[in-house]
Amino acid sequence: MADDRKERYINPYTDFGFKKLFGTEMNKDLLISFLNALFHDEQVIKDVKYLNSEKLGEGYGDRKAIFDVYCENEDGEKFIVEMQKVEQRYFKDRSVFYSTFPIGEQGQRGSDWDFNLKSVYTVGILNFVFPDDEYDEECYHHEVKLMDTKDKHVFFDKLTFVYLEMPKFNKADDQLENMFDKWLFVLRNLSRLLERPAALQERVFEKLFKQAEIARFSPEERQDYEESVKIYRDLKNSIDTAVWKDKVQIARRMKAKGYAVEDIAEITGLTAEEIEKL
Repeated sequence: MADDRKERYINPYTDFGFKKLFGTEMNKDLLISFLNALFHDEQVIKDVKYLNSEKLGEGYGDRKAIFDVYCENEDGEKFIVEMQKVEQRYFKDRSVFYSTFPIGEQGQRGSDWDFNLKSVYTVGILNFVFPDDEYDEECYHHEVKLMDTKDKHVFFDKLTFVYLEMPKFNKADDQLENMFDKWLFVLRNLSRLLERPAALQERVFEKLFKQAEIARFSPEERQDYEESVKIYRDLKNSIDTAVWKDKVQIARRMKAKGYAVEDIAEITGLTAEEIEKL
């Protein structure tokens, strides 16, 4: 773990790091600030209450859901906040499935309930981009609602999915224009920073950097964090290896069919030297 000791601040993409910053009662002001920035202050949250993050289906053997962070605001609106470290084949299906739990638990027994629902928000912080160039390269913030496909108006505004494609966010600290930019910058760069940038002078970031400083951790917290980093890196290395193998196989097939090296490099992302060695 020698490399970890060179880091001053935790990696929020680890389970420990994300829950340390956003999943504890002591740091709920960080979560409130992030959510308000995410909705550009249209959804003004004054307080949140953390809820049980493990949800079971109603029947025996039903699939369960475990959220990274699950909370509700003072109006009873529910928020699922997930750090998605790697791409999953049915990621969108998973998001929709997760949203059914806070919807279903609002059901009331008896004939007096009128089916009036509180809003449900699912927030996905993605350490990957959607496949097949679904969105433009510059478009990293997506807010999805149920929409009428004919006239494009929002048909139901109480179910919202927000996705942040973090690899696309590349603003430097001197380009940050608002709190939304600042929060994305922190999530994207925290573990690579050696000090708090001048652009992040708000009190909430002062607290965040104190909470994220590894040197302040207890021995037990440090051990838990190091284990979380190991799991994260093993997972990332496995995914990177699988992606590399796919690229090599494609490059070999293209090379066998006589494609030019520069074309193979453009499509696979491999260098000319790597292709020549295949």
